[in-house]
Amino acid sequence: MKFPPSILEEIKARLPVSAVVGKRVRLQKAGREWKGLSPFNAEKTPSFFVNDQKASFFDFSSGKNGDIFKFVMETEGLSFPEAVEKLAAEAGVILPKVSPEAHAQEERRKGLHEVVELAARFFEAELQAERGGPARRYLAGRGLEGKARELFRIGYAPPDRYALRDHLAGKGVGADAMMETGLLVHGEEIAVPYDRFRDRIMFPIHDVRGRVVAFGGRAMSAEVSAKYLNSPETPLFHKGALLFNHHNARKAAHDRGQVIVVEGYVDVIAMTMAGFPQVVAPLGTALTEDQIGLLWRMAEEPVICLDGDKAGRKAAGRAIDLALPLLEPGRSLAFALLPEGQDPDDLARAGGQAAVAEVLAAARPLVDMLWAREFEAAQLDTPERRAAFERRLKEPLSQIRDEATRRHYRREIDERLERLFAGPAQGERAEARGRRGGGYREGGKPGRGGGAPGGFGARPVGPLRASPQLSRSPLFLQKRGENPREAFILLALASHPSLLMRCVDEIAELALDGPAAERFRQALLDAAIDGAFDAEAFGLRLEQTRVAEARAALMAVTGAAERAMLGQAADPESVFESIRQALVLHHRARTLHSELKAAERALAEDATEANFAWMKDVKARLETIEGTEASAED
Repeated sequence: MKFPPSILEEIKARLPVSAVVGKRVRLQKAGREWKGLSPFNAEKTPSFFVNDQKASFFDFSSGKNGDIFKFVMETEGLSFPEAVEKLAAEAGVILPKVSPEAHAQEERRKGLHEVVELAARFFEAELQAERGGPARRYLAGRGLEGKARELFRIGYAPPDRYALRDHLAGKGVGADAMMETGLLVHGEEIAVPYDRFRDRIMFPIHDVRGRVVAFGGRAMSAEVSAKYLNSPETPLFHKGALLFNHHNARKAAHDRGQVIVVEGYVDVIAMTMAGFPQVVAPLGTALTEDQIGLLWRMAEEPVICLDGDKAGRKAAGRAIDLALPLLEPGRSLAFALLPEGQDPDDLARAGGQAAVAEVLAAARPLVDMLWAREFEAAQLDTPERRAAFERRLKEPLSQIRDEATRRHYRREIDERLERLFAGPAQGERAEARGRRGGGYREGGKPGRGGGAPGGFGARPVGPLRASPQLSRSPLFLQKRGENPREAFILLALASHPSLLMRCVDEIAELALDGPAAERFRQALLDAAIDGAFDAEAFGLRLEQTRVAEARAALMAVTGAAERAMLGQAADPESVFESIRQALVLHHRARTLHSELKAAERALAEDATEANFAWMKDVKARLETIEGTEASAED
């Protein structure tokens, strides 16, 4: 039995390999993959790996590999048609009946793909022609030239009412096919169907296999009501189930362990040209559940990059509400908010790669955005209002279907509420109320609470400083020496070189503070490139003078608990787990440092209770990380 490729792709898109394999194999996270014991051979050390981004499994013990259909066939003894039927039922995909009509329909789809491809080539040629001159000048002004136009196959639809129709007709394409692919506008009151896209810059939309399935067109004329116009829903194009640039971004997202979501086509192109090829966009609408599923196939925590204005925050709120029911262990969203008045295209053109990287480094987790959404609109000057704020925070958490994730969200919100409402002693609180008129600001306007140390509604007095504990923390003292966490990660990999290849990509991209750490990391990467992993060759590399000096500098800041894991007697799997934990803390700390800078700038510009509470909360989370490491050392 032959199944249409489109149906097989849809089943695979809906069912991550880890979800299918996880029903028979106990999987553990291993970097960007999952690992477990082989279901085909008895073994004590895991040699079975699953990669959701590549939609495949590989078993080193038996040499077997493939997709979800192959796995079900191998483990359950099913034929290919039986495996497809089983997985289609799990994915909620209705299989077409095997019939001459179904075969004809699939052949029809192939023909429609050819029609849309012909239209894409026509638009590309028109952009290069004489009447594409104004469009070329516009694109040049936006920095979209050369490689950008070629990579994204940008084109131009001329203003003529029948230009595309006549061109395709000359290629033997019938009017029915043009209408079915959404290239022509037709209807009962339209005697002669005409081109949908006219005088527009054209952005082809591809499916995950890289085939053109639709178009987005930007109007050249300012008088046109619809600035952007997308193809309508067609047999090839369902805008809620596709992402712009998915076909290009998929490999980059896997390689970098990150996928970035922006709003528009030009934003995608600008970000790609700025050095961030792992970027996609929804197709003219807010994110859908299907699109979030696609994003999680590419990375566990997609970064939603939005304008920092009110509209951007609204969009973030919609994404939060959509994602909450879908959250699972290890699967969430992060949010990078741009400076107000800028979109990703503006930022990439004005500041280049460094500016974009800074914004992405300050991305905030979903729980932060959930908190901020309610906090910014809250009045906390009475017990009733504080209770209402607490209820608004906790009610959405009931939507989270995964029990463990829901439990941790509730615990996190409870802890934040406890910190926020932990005010001063009763006498100090009364004194603060006396100074401020019972929680009202000067001028008689109600105060906005923020958990500041003068009671609700109080502004911070005097210069704001980090606590003594945080000031001494290596998390707070950036660029002043070697970071103990960085030292442990690199020294542990040097002591157990077999672990390096399991996280070499992440180590290569790791942001480091210390000069010795940077030098030692380069030695490790050089060893990985050369394949120098036998004890003698690796030891000789680490004995080089500058490398040995760097190693000594890192050892000097490493605690006793960490040094115990650097010996050869330490269990490699336990060491690797400690490395993974250290990497998580490292990324989190750097994100919080970026957020702390943003909070301090916001407070300097506008000394409100909300900005003070934001800064206080970030510092509290930094201290929590410091406490985690201090506990580990004890």
